Amino acid sequence: MKKNIIAMNASIMIGLGSILAAPSVYAESISDLEKQKESIQEKRSGVESNISETEKKIDNLQDKQMTAEDQIAAIESKIAESAKKIDAKNAEITQTKKEIEALKEEIKVLKERIAKRNEVLKERALSFQETGGDVNYLEVLFGSSSFGDLVDRVGAVATIAEADRDILKQHELDKKDLEEKQNAVETKLASLEVAKAELLEIQKQQKQQKQEKDALVKKLKQQTEKHEHEKMGLEEEKANLAAQEKAIKSAISLEHQRLAELEAARKKAAAEAKKRAEQEAAQAAAQAASQASETKKQSTSSGYSAKSNSSSSAPSASHSSSNVSSVPAVSSGTFTRPSAGYVSSTMGVRWNKQHAGIDIAASGTVPIVAAADGVVSRSYFSSSYGNVIFVTHSIGGQQWTTVYAHLNSRQASEGAVVAKGQQIGIMGNTGHSYGQHLHFELHKGAWNYSKSNAVNPLDYIPN
Repeated sequence: MKKNIIAMNASIMIGLGSILAAPSVYAESISDLEKQKESIQEKRSGVESNISETEKKIDNLQDKQMTAEDQIAAIESKIAESAKKIDAKNAEITQTKKEIEALKEEIKVLKERIAKRNEVLKERALSFQETGGDVNYLEVLFGSSSFGDLVDRVGAVATIAEADRDILKQHELDKKDLEEKQNAVETKLASLEVAKAELLEIQKQQKQQKQEKDALVKKLKQQTEKHEHEKMGLEEEKANLAAQEKAIKSAISLEHQRLAELEAARKKAAAEAKKRAEQEAAQAAAQAASQASETKKQSTSSGYSAKSNSSSSAPSASHSSSNVSSVPAVSSGTFTRPSAGYVSSTMGVRWNKQHAGIDIAASGTVPIVAAADGVVSRSYFSSSYGNVIFVTHSIGGQQWTTVYAHLNSRQASEGAVVAKGQQIGIMGNTGHSYGQHLHFELHKGAWNYSKSNAVNPLDYIPN
């Protein structure tokens, strides 16, 4: 019984047919499996290299992002510093405007003072005009009645002259002071306004720089997220390739076991045949003188025995599929239909994204079956696929991969050998799914993140 199961599993994995075929055929099949294993190993190496390159890109983007964020922090500090300077300039401008208002009051007083002096000077000018435009101080002096009167008159003349000079001098000083104060305040205010305008321009440039850096950080984050998504996909592909390599190794091991069992069966059959031949030869020699009818009877009995022994030495490769009454009929082609139901979505672009398989929808409890003989390379829960099973097939030296997604439950674990039409799960609505259906993918080769090996299942399974 154990030998029959080993032979059946090996036959399921590589689809070789009867175990009594020539050894060269089996050797060729193992060679094909070895080539497929090497191909998967090369792909894994390539995917690992891509993961390494993607990680470097992510690290580089994150370094740029950190640098940009540091620059943003520095710019924000400068913007805050500029704001403080602008506030200080605004305070100075406010204070200067207050000084201007105060100065206006001083200027008003000063103008009144100048106006009064102008009146005095006008009176003096009028007096000069009435006296001919000149004051004869000698007449004043010579008109003194005594020496004491002369001294008094000299003092009076000196005082009047000095007063005239003081009025003129103060008048000039006041006018000059007024002009200087006006110029100083106006210059200061203009300077503050220029400084404020410069600070506002600097702040504007800093804010522009910050906007550019913010845009850069946003772009870097988007690129980082994109590469991280790619990395997750590559890691998923790496895991699937590892599982497929394991499945191929299992197939090679099963095939070697099968060949060993076959060789042992052949040796046993050869030994039994030789023993029977010797026994028959001995019997023939001992009964050479017997009647012809008796010899014919011995020959017929010997032939029946050989046929019986030969038949018993061949392990049965038949198997029964579970739930036959509730699953689609197994077709004669390479692949059979994986479930009952109608095709609700075909392969192609859907929602601006490539739909790499077909959807088969049905209500109730719907069994899902393996589309061909193979080994389960993965059986797990995915955030996008939900409950999903990957099966690796080796058909005519070509590796195939089938994917059964959004299952309600999985009935085949990793490493399990499954037969064409054998139930492996129940249709469901798990993962990224909208309604109960089976998402079925067929890949000519290994599954990869870009799904570049995907082919249209409707070209291979019955509609």
